[in-house]
Amino acid sequence: MNDIRGSYNRAAADYHAILRDYHRQDPFETGALEYFAALVEDGPVGDLGCGTGRITTYLDGRGMDVFGVDLTPGMIEVARREYPELRFEVGSLFDLDLKDGELAAALAWYSLVHTPREDLPAVFGELFRVLRPGGHLLHGFKVGAGSRHLSNGYGHDLDLDVYMYDVADVAGLLAGAGFAEVATLTRAALPGEKDAAQAALLVRKPATP
Repeated sequence: MNDIRGSYNRAAADYHAILRDYHRQDPFETGALEYFAALVEDGPVGDLGCGTGRITTYLDGRGMDVFGVDLTPGMIEVARREYPELRFEVGSLFDLDLKDGELAAALAWYSLVHTPREDLPAVFGELFRVLRPGGHLLHGFKVGAGSRHLSNGYGHDLDLDVYMYDVADVAGLLAGAGFAEVATLTRAALPGEKDAAQAALLVRKPATP
């Protein structure tokens, strides 16, 4: 069973302590985020599946009007405590409390790793809905096939399924939702990493003709 809220409610504080500065250690992550930031135009940016807000504050530091949404109340509690100047809300990527075309850009940075492949089209459709024409989406995920069960992590008992996806398949699902490809960045798994290779797909909602 995949207990996302319960698992991350238990682990939220330690999750943040471990990962808060991860972007400083991984040029792949900072490279993808910087490219995304360079393309985003003025307007609200949603860090969707923001966790404890480490990327939200990173993008805020790049001058973006950014806010965070996450499924887990415990993660949002930590984000609000750590970054009180930013806005964070509890919400689901399947049903965002946002108007059609409200966002200038959106980020789904490893926030769908617990989502089975068959549910991705529904999420991508919702992300397409909330982006304005011309808006960009950056989606980060683990590359591979199948899933593994995570029963312990960040010093806590967990009950999480972690999914890996084929890059071409995800690109096809995003195209099926209406997105146009802008860039694809991948890297191989690093020595000692338990997970597979990583990928970042940058796509764009076509501008209105």
